[in-house]
Amino acid sequence: MGELDAIDPALHDAYRLCRDLNAQHGKTYFLATRLLPSDKRAGVHALYGFARMVDDIVDVDVNSADVELEASTAAPIGTTVSQSDRDAAAKLDVLEQRVRNALGGAVLGSSRSDRVLQALADTTARYSIPHEYYFAFLHSMRMDIPGTPMFKSRYRTMAELNEYMYGSAAVIGLEMLPILGTSTNIADAVGPAAALGEAFQLTNFIRDMGEDLDRDRIYLPTDELEAFGVDEELLRACRQSGRTDARIDRALAHLIAHTRAVYRDAEPGIDMLAPSVQPGMRTALLLYGGILREVEDGGYRVLIERARVPQWRRVSVAAPRLAATGWTMVRERARLRRPSLERA
Repeated sequence: MGELDAIDPALHDAYRLCRDLNAQHGKTYFLATRLLPSDKRAGVHALYGFARMVDDIVDVDVNSADVELEASTAAPIGTTVSQSDRDAAAKLDVLEQRVRNALGGAVLGSSRSDRVLQALADTTARYSIPHEYYFAFLHSMRMDIPGTPMFKSRYRTMAELNEYMYGSAAVIGLEMLPILGTSTNIADAVGPAAALGEAFQLTNFIRDMGEDLDRDRIYLPTDELEAFGVDEELLRACRQSGRTDARIDRALAHLIAHTRAVYRDAEPGIDMLAPSVQPGMRTALLLYGGILREVEDGGYRVLIERARVPQWRRVSVAAPRLAATGWTMVRERARLRRPSLERA
């Protein structure tokens, strides 16, 4: 299947919607996806479209999230929870059932969310992706919604955060494996794939520290922060004043070092992937790793401004790997056309 080469026009449209969501919301992720062979991109876009749909329920005003909700599903969860939180929890319950129905072969409608689920179901069947990964993802997303039994706005230890990241990040890497293909036993690539997802997630937590604090979330483990004299009062004071603090700088330097160690655990997995996808995935690793460098170069000002990889740097990283992708595909096609010795 080419990037959007679906026989069914409706399925073609579903994948195109997912691609557009990726292009609109996942700038770095979309650039790395463009470096994948065309027959791999559509499945990756479908996974992104689903993740985006869930994120919109959890992180955005629930009234803008594109999941239809019957009034009878919005039963109160707790008296101290806002109506928008109750609606978000209910919408996630509705979405989970719709995912189960879609994966089970149910006929879907034509709404935006139905089209995303259509692409997801097709990708899942095409690549035999275990369904449990999607439900692990939804479990972790419930940990972000006040009023659900799983809700957490703080994580004491890295072990607690790892539980959240299994569903929010590690399974994303695991879902990708069947799509990307491997040059070795797929079981050998599972650990590095999960580590890559976690490294990306940790990078996001560091980059988005200020924005998350505004949402009353502290994902970075409080034990790790407190070891450097950082508490919530200090974080909020720096966020409000626009000033940095040496204690926060040291804590972030430590957490960046930890995140880079996770990237090192993930990096051997790139060589386990199919040769044609290695340049694209290596680019994703370098681009996300570059966010950590931007945090350092910017003086650890994540509580004041969001660190971004400049456009020129993204291009400088991507361009040589785009050429490598093309050369790898040329060699692979030549190999496939070459007669084998057995047939000579």
